[in-house]
Parts: sequence; structure tokens; C-alpha cells
Amino acid sequence: MAAGDHTVLQLSTPSTANLSAKVHPLVIFNICDCYVRRPDQAERVIGTLLGSVLPDGTVDIRNSYAVPHTESAEQVALDIEYHHNMLVSHQKVNPKEVIVGWYSTGLGVTGGSALIHDFYSREVPNPVHLTVDTGFRNGEGTIKAYVSVNLALGDRQLAAQFQEIPLDLRMVEAERLGFDILKTTAVDKLPNDLEGMEVTMQRLLALIDDVYKYVDDVVEGRVAADNSIGRFISDTVASLPKLSPSVFDKLVNDSLQDQLLLLYLSSITRTQLGLAEKLNTAAQIL
Repeated sequence: MAAGDHTVLQLSTPSTANLSAKVHPLVIFNICDCYVRRPDQAERVIGTLLGSVLPDGTVDIRNSYAVPHTESAEQVALDIEYHHNMLVSHQKVNPKEVIVGWYSTGLGVTGGSALIHDFYSREVPNPVHLTVDTGFRNGEGTIKAYVSVNLALGDRQLAAQFQEIPLDLRMVEAERLGFDILKTTAVDKLPNDLEGMEVTMQRLLALIDDVYKYVDDVVEGRVAADNSIGRFISDTVASLPKLSPSVFDKLVNDSLQDQLLLLYLSSITRTQLGLAEKLNTAAQIL
């Protein structure tokens, strides 16, 4: 057989080579809430992801909604009419948010995922498939993003393969605390502001210790220096205001007193509202 007659097995990946995704914490909280409220017979939740594609090609996932479905070993049926009605309702509120993919709960890709992905491929080109482990096994929430890659033999397409892409989950500290609580199987009570601040300070001290250890290892020659990490540490240190310990303590104490005052005022307001409600109830009875 001549060399030019060889059939080549190839992956069609030109448009997904540099693709990445960024998901907002609201999407994760919404998916977990839909999973808790799912029908008793449903094993997982499936839904639509909304967002936009940034100029650098990153898929920015900012919102989501669940789509009712029935699933068996042979087939998956989505409520397409409900999906389109929800999309129209969301776009009335925020017309800039468009379909960027779909999500499902559970670990990794399942057998019916290819059928669902094929439907969303007709809704939007190159959709992202987000999987969220709502079971939080081992206290960790496994969140992954995939895109579909065509597997072809010569000019004939054989199948589609899911390929994992980089996923960025960025949270502010308040969202991080909520996500950590969400990962625990049971909690006695939600932390208040002071307890949340204590957890935040402990995490900050642990990060500072890691930075100290890295810098010492680089100075002693145990670890090769990384210029990008060095510049990041330098920029972080330079962004800190130069305050004396006494001034810093005063700022912290003033902020703490303001928070305590707000808690006191909110407690008084709740008490007044409770008394007013009871007085109105008693007046109606009399």
C-alpha cells in the first residue's frame, strides 16, 4: 500500500486547544440548591449554563437554571419547551447572558451525556459541559468542565470524546466561607461575623507561612526561583499600606466596634418588629 493511501485517525481540536472556563460561585450554589429540591426519583440534575465568551476566548459562566428531564439506561428526554421558556425569561432580565453550555450533577461524564451535549450543540456552537459532585465526597467538591471533541477516521466522523478544559473558580472570602460550609455534611450553626473573621485570619496566617517557607527555600537553594511568583509576591507586599502597629490596631478595633454596633442595632430592630407583630395580633383578637 502506498504511503498516500494510509487512513489517519485524528481528533478535531482546532477550536478547543486554548479554551478555558470561569464559573461564578452563584452557579455552584444554584446547582446544589436544585439538587436538594430534585424529584425523589431523580438521581441527578441537568440544567443550562448562561454567560458569555470573553475576548480572550474564556467562557464566563455566570448563571444557570435546571431543566426537567427523564432518564433511563437507553435514552434521555429533556423538557425543551421549559428550557426555551426559562431562557426567554432570563434574557428579559439580562439580555447579555446567552447559552454557553449545560451542567449535570455527579462525578464525571455518564453514558447519556453525549445525547444531551448533542442537543446543546444545536443551541450554541461548542458548548461547555460542567459537572458538579454534589455528594462532596471526602469533603471536597469536584467541579470539572469538558468540551466535545470529534473523533474522525479519515473523512468519516466516528464519535465524540469529552475533553477536560481548565476551570477557574474564583470566590471572595464571604463566598469561600459559604462554600466551605456547603461541603460539610452537617453543621450545628452558621458562623457569625466574628467566627468568620477568625477563620479568615487563620487561613491568611497559613498562606503567609507558606510564602515564608517558599522564600526561604529559594534563598537556601532548595527550590528553583520562579520570576513570575517573585513578581507576584513583590506586587502583593508593595500594595500593603505602611502602618505602624498602633495605627493598625486602632483601625481593627474601630472596625470591630462598628460591627458590634451594627449587630446591636439589628438585634434591637428585630425585637421591635417582634413586639409590634404581637401587639397587632393582640389588637385584632380584642
